[in-house]
Order: sequence, then C-alpha cells, then structure tokens
Amino acid sequence: MQTPLKEPSRQEIWKMFDQISATYDRVNRVMTFGLDQYWRKKMCRLLPQGKQLKVLDCATGTGDQIICLKENALSIDKVVGIDLAAEMVALAQKKIAQKPYASQIKLQVASALEIPYPDATFDCITISFGIRNVTDVLGCLKEFVRVLKPGGRALILEGTLPANPLLRRLHLFYMRHLLPYIGGWISKKQDAYRYLNKTIETFPCGDAFIELMLQAGFTQSTAHLMNGGIVTIYQGDKANA
Repeated sequence: MQTPLKEPSRQEIWKMFDQISATYDRVNRVMTFGLDQYWRKKMCRLLPQGKQLKVLDCATGTGDQIICLKENALSIDKVVGIDLAAEMVALAQKKIAQKPYASQIKLQVASALEIPYPDATFDCITISFGIRNVTDVLGCLKEFVRVLKPGGRALILEGTLPANPLLRRLHLFYMRHLLPYIGGWISKKQDAYRYLNKTIETFPCGDAFIELMLQAGFTQSTAHLMNGGIVTIYQGDKANA
C-alpha cells in the first residue's frame, strides 16, 4: 500500500523553476517519453469556436504551449503568456523570437493569481502543468473566470492519478522512484523533481478539481482523461451572459 505524502509548500516556487529553466524542456521530453507534446496538441483541439481568438497562457514557462497553440490552431490571433519565473520567460522569448508569428505573442512576468488584464479580455485561457503550483487554486480559477469573455473557456492540462489500481501503483512508483532520478540526473536538481512528484500526488484531481472549477464560477466543467488518466485536460466554460 502506498503511503500518502505530505502536501509540499508552493511559496515562491517560481524560484525553483528558474533554477531548472536551462534543462526544463529536455527533462520534460525524457520523463514523459515525448508525450508532453502530444498532450499539448490535444488541448489545441478543445479551443472554443470562433476566429481571431485572444488567448492567455498562464504559467507559460519556456513557451512550449504557446508555440503549440500557434502552430496547431489557425483560429488564434493573439497570445499572451505570463509566468512568475523570469528565467523561464526569458527562454520563451528566445524561442519565440525565431518564429514567424512572434509579433502576435506577448510575454511578461506576472502571477496567475493577479492577472494584469481587465475583466472579459480573453476568449480562452490555457495552463499546462502549472495549476498545481499556485498557492491559491480556487483564487486562481476565479481569476480565470474574471478575465474570460462571456462564453470563454479555460483549458487546464495537469498530471493526475489513474483510477485503475494497477496503473495507479505503477504510475506512483515511476513518479516516486524513477522520475526524481531522471530529472535530477539531467538538471542536477533532484530536489526540484521530488517536489514536482509530490505536487501531482497531493493535488485534487477528477471530480474534486471539477468541483473547484464550478465553485470558481464556471457553468460547465469536463475532465478529458488521457493515457489511462496519468494526465487530464480540464475544460471549464464561462456562461454567455
């Protein structure tokens, strides 16, 4: 039987992400066997209807989700990316500067708990592997509702725990015993990847997270499970009126 883990502190976690920024992309590819790119593309298919969409990508990191959005969704016009980790944002700027659509993207250091935009600004908000790192999840979701236009949509890609008992045990073994060594070997920051494992295991998932989305003000919320439930895309829609 797996022993439950103590929930780790999220205070100033952006400092840890700055420390692992140089190897972050490489570690993601290795520890997910390249599936992180597949999951990001799947999220692009869940964008709301419409043309010239304005999208906010929170916890944007090194810009992988923004690049995926622009290269897989013709309906997107402008994208804003925010993150508290300045080193991660700097890397994203370097990557995006080489892209033909760079002028359609704005990156800035900012918090998902205090989004620096007026009410009803965006058609869609995306966040990939970042919601579990905020200090106030419900407050963050309420901010999403605030800056979304009526009829807007939030898409939240996050690591989760499979419901199948065997797959769950295997996944927990991988996260607890293998993932920290893979991440630590490449980044030389093993503690950072022990933290990431703990946040996945202690974060509310499935119905518990859907309930949080509804409490925040989304009128509809759906969970799209992938790869047996090791990751989930949560979709939350804001009322039209």
